[in-house]
Amino acid sequence: MMTAHAIGTREEWLAARLDLLEAEKNLTRRSDELAKWRRELPWVRIDKAYRFETDEGEASLRDLFKGRSQLLVYHFMFGPDYTAGCPSCSAIADGFNGIVAHLENHDVAFSAVSRAPLAKLTAYKRRLGWSFPWASSDDGAFNRDFCVWFTEQQQREGGIEYNFRREPPIPEQPASEPLAGRTVREWDASGSEGPVAQIAAMTGTDVATYTRDRPGVSAFALEDGIVYHTYSSYARGLDGLWGMYQWLDRTPKGRNENGIWWRRHDEYAQG
Repeated sequence: MMTAHAIGTREEWLAARLDLLEAEKNLTRRSDELAKWRRELPWVRIDKAYRFETDEGEASLRDLFKGRSQLLVYHFMFGPDYTAGCPSCSAIADGFNGIVAHLENHDVAFSAVSRAPLAKLTAYKRRLGWSFPWASSDDGAFNRDFCVWFTEQQQREGGIEYNFRREPPIPEQPASEPLAGRTVREWDASGSEGPVAQIAAMTGTDVATYTRDRPGVSAFALEDGIVYHTYSSYARGLDGLWGMYQWLDRTPKGRNENGIWWRRHDEYAQG
C-alpha cells in the first residue's frame, strides 16, 4: 500500500537528517540538564516504618536497598482485587529483568511494589517469566503515601491527587451507564468501550476498582542509616521506561496507535 509520505533522494534525506540531528542533540543536552535537576531536588526523610512481604520474608523499606545506597521502586498496578497485573505495567516490566543486574552493580537496588498479596505476584511473575524483585505492600500505606493508591471515597469526593494534580470526582451514574466511557487519558479507541475500561477488563476489574491503583516510579537514598525520598514520577513521566515505545518512536509509522493494542507478552497470537 502506497503512503502519502514524501519520497526523496539520498542527498535530500541526508540534508533533512542533519537538521533533525541538531534538534536531537539539543534534546539530549536538555535531557542531561533535567537529569541534573532531578538529582538536585531536596531529599525528604522517611520515618514511617513501612513493611513489605518479599520472597525473602518480611522486609522494611531499608531492607529493600539490600546493602546499596540507592533504591528504585516501580509502582506496579496490581491491586488485591485484580485477577492479573495491569497489561500496561506488564509491558513496561518486560524490560526489568535485563537491567536489574546492571543497577545492582552500580549501587542501585530495584523492586516493583504492588498491593496484591505476594502469592498472587509470585504466580504472575512465574507466568510471565520474570525474575526481578517484587514486593507486596499489603495494607497499601506505602502506595497511599506515594500517591499511587486511592480509596473509593477519594474517587467520589474528588480527593485524588495524582501526578501532582487534583482529579475531579467521579460522578454518580445509573447502573445503565457504567464508568466504561470515562478515561484517565483521552484518545480514540476502537469499539464502544473507552481504553481504560478495556484495560480494566484485562485485570478482571471495573474502571473504578482498576483506577484506584496508579503507576509510578520513586527513588530513595540511604545515608547514615536514614532513608530519604528523592524523586517520583507518574503517568507520561514513565514514558522513558516503556521500552517498546522508545523503539516505536524510531520507526517510519511511529506509535501509530488507535486504542489499546498491546497485550501481555504471552497473549499475542503466535505467527
